[in-house]
Amino acid sequence: MTSFITEPARQTPVIHETGVLVVGSGPGGLAAALAAARAGAEVTLLDRFGCMGGNITVVGVEGFAWYRHEKTIEAGGIGWEFEERAKAMGAAVPESQSLSYELDSEGFKLVADRLVEEAGVRAMLHRQFVAPIMEGDTIRGVIVESKAGREAILARVVIDATGDADVAHRAGALTHKTPVEAMQAASVMFHIAGVDKQAFMAGIKADPQTYANWSTGEWQVETDGKEDAMFSPFLAKPFAQAIRDGLIPKHLNTIGGTWGAVHDSGELTYMNLIHLAGCDGTDPDSMTRFEIEGRAQAMHAIEALKAYTPGCAGARLRNFGMSIGIRDTRKIDAAYNMTEADVRGEARFDDSIGIYPEFIDGYGILILPTTGRYMHVPYGAMLPKGVRNLLVTGRAIGGDRVAHAATRNMACCAVAGQGAGVAAAIALAEGVEAARVPLDQVQRTLTAQGVRIH
Repeated sequence: MTSFITEPARQTPVIHETGVLVVGSGPGGLAAALAAARAGAEVTLLDRFGCMGGNITVVGVEGFAWYRHEKTIEAGGIGWEFEERAKAMGAAVPESQSLSYELDSEGFKLVADRLVEEAGVRAMLHRQFVAPIMEGDTIRGVIVESKAGREAILARVVIDATGDADVAHRAGALTHKTPVEAMQAASVMFHIAGVDKQAFMAGIKADPQTYANWSTGEWQVETDGKEDAMFSPFLAKPFAQAIRDGLIPKHLNTIGGTWGAVHDSGELTYMNLIHLAGCDGTDPDSMTRFEIEGRAQAMHAIEALKAYTPGCAGARLRNFGMSIGIRDTRKIDAAYNMTEADVRGEARFDDSIGIYPEFIDGYGILILPTTGRYMHVPYGAMLPKGVRNLLVTGRAIGGDRVAHAATRNMACCAVAGQGAGVAAAIALAEGVEAARVPLDQVQRTLTAQGVRIH
């Protein structure tokens, strides 16, 4: 039985008022804040960590656009700008399996700082969202807690970019959470040093892996066929051998996955090898257990790499991501919920706020955009039911499980975020609710910001 305490009533100081408040600064929230500010709004960007960039910087997912190939149709806009600015600032290197650049997780912190400063966005870091401020069914701001105590921030429009629909859920919007046993696995990302690049690459060339190799061991991955013969920076054999030789425990048969880039300096980065099924990203006890377990599994993976992978005999841990990476928790029940048919069938929408190439990665499906196919991302997928003046962006937008396998990807989060940011700025300027914003004006502004709408 759960017991309770009763807290005394207290006055919470209002420390800031803003036009648009973005809660969460991952690819979706960062894009939303920049877009809203560039569209003329006063914008505040809130995050619980000490840097912006979310999955890129906090988790260490450096492959922002690893789907890109010769015929990929790009969305443009701020997501493209992330990559271009990172390249210009020396925070990106060519990605191993695509025509994209891997974003340096540390260097991108500086890229985000610069973009936010240039746009005039007020960053409020080191503050944890804890509750919405509501007047009836309308959100008026949020309560945060930090080293400074409990504080209130008021806003005329709020954008939930928490990834888990935290603001929407606590504000009373309709949300649903994937059952824990069906959630996509969480990951602890890490980077290693001490690798002999020449020997490592010689080993890769001697035994090249493809996406067909993903369907081995514990995984079976559905493709549409064209991916099967394409090169993938996939590592599985060292870990299988380590289990056979007793170097790592037999139950760790889910260790395996991809590396991102190998550097002349001996760094092997974006090691996406640890997959933790059953981790609930909305449960801190679950996240604690799996974060610790993920770090332990990463050390087993490094031992296997040292023993069985060319060029890795002298490898050592360089660093972990700052936090476990979560792929799947809550999603809103939106004005329009995207479907599997939408993401597989090049959906077209009158309220499109951007396009996204046909890239589906999740729930055992991998489809890469190599044929020029793409879908529209609808504004309605960001409008939660039951709460006014709130937009939800990033991986929590409305959709079914296969739609989520497309829209959860970072570059799509940036597309949705930019659309949400522009819509919020226009709602503010026109004095209308977010759900009633003139879509033609939103689309014109997005086009002016370099976004491909149709």
